[in-house]
Amino acid sequence: MGKVVIYPGSFDPVTYGHLDVLKRATHIFGKVIIAVANNTSKKYMFSLAERVDLLKEATTGMPGVKVESFDGLVIDYARRKKTNVLIRGLRMTSDFEYEFQIALTNRRLAEDIETIFLMPSERHSFLSSSLLKEVAKFDADISSFVPRCVEERLKGKLRA
Repeated sequence: MGKVVIYPGSFDPVTYGHLDVLKRATHIFGKVIIAVANNTSKKYMFSLAERVDLLKEATTGMPGVKVESFDGLVIDYARRKKTNVLIRGLRMTSDFEYEFQIALTNRRLAEDIETIFLMPSERHSFLSSSLLKEVAKFDADISSFVPRCVEERLKGKLRA
């Protein structure tokens, strides 16, 4: 089906950990579609359009990367994009159970679509968007966790 792969997620907001996984995926596959999910059961800090915009800004100059949003099942989105590979990031062992459950559910629904797990570098392995938002509330220096565009927008939202 080609070397285009999908890296789905909510990216609320995108972190250096996400970008590290993305760089690893582009190194292996060449072309990656970052598929920003609109999960109606989640409460987001950033709107879908804002998350897409932040990702586009954070990935400017990264060859082979395209940012899009999607609704519905990621396996249906993958079929529309004519790919059979999903990329998921694993930080800590606590991620594994959740990600494994999703991967097995996707496999049951679509045996032809594979999920590949990539780990970020150690310096980003502890970082989550939830933790980032929590420390940002206390005006902590988050510049080593997120690109400048994300830091500015996040602090702006928290001041509002």
